[in-house]
Amino acid sequence: MKQVLTDIAKAIVDAPDSVVVTEREEGDNVFLELMVAADDMGKVIGKRGKIANAIRTVVKATATKDNKRVIVNIVSDAE
Repeated sequence: MKQVLTDIAKAIVDAPDSVVVTEREEGDNVFLELMVAADDMGKVIGKRGKIANAIRTVVKATATKDNKRVIVNIVSDAE
């Protein structure tokens, strides 16, 4: 799941080197945090959050085959 999210995010953003995904697992729950450059936040979220929702849907579909529940948070690395 982490690799799927990383690959999708790197394909969307202008600065793929700044993409960082952290994973934390608690039982059947998997928490993924996607960190991108501040300038790329709009590209990852999209209009009305459509791209963010699509990313979450794909990652959740990947998690379903492992019988896991995944939660994806998108944050900026604003410095």
